[in-house]
Amino acid sequence: MSAKPSGPTRLPNPDNLREVLAYWVRLLRVQKGWSQERLAMECELDRTYVSAVERSRWNVSLSNIERLAQALNVAPWSLLNPPEQAEAEVESEKQS
Repeated sequence: MSAKPSGPTRLPNPDNLREVLAYWVRLLRVQKGWSQERLAMECELDRTYVSAVERSRWNVSLSNIERLAQALNVAPWSLLNPPEQAEAEVESEKQS
């Protein structure tokens, strides 16, 4: 039996897009309750590739960002938006 997936433990460096991408992929995957294997299957990628993305080990192609975004049901650009910036935009919209 596998352990329940856990989300990221810290916010990424907003200047490091690989860390930002890793943060969102892991967070969204865990929110769906998916394993890395399930996400890989949904994206038609290898599980070890998804693992490397979540550990900021790969420069990910735009095509694969699109695949990940489609599987996670989000806009591709949102996977590259630093979390602090995303939260600030939501707060700004609430105040408008």
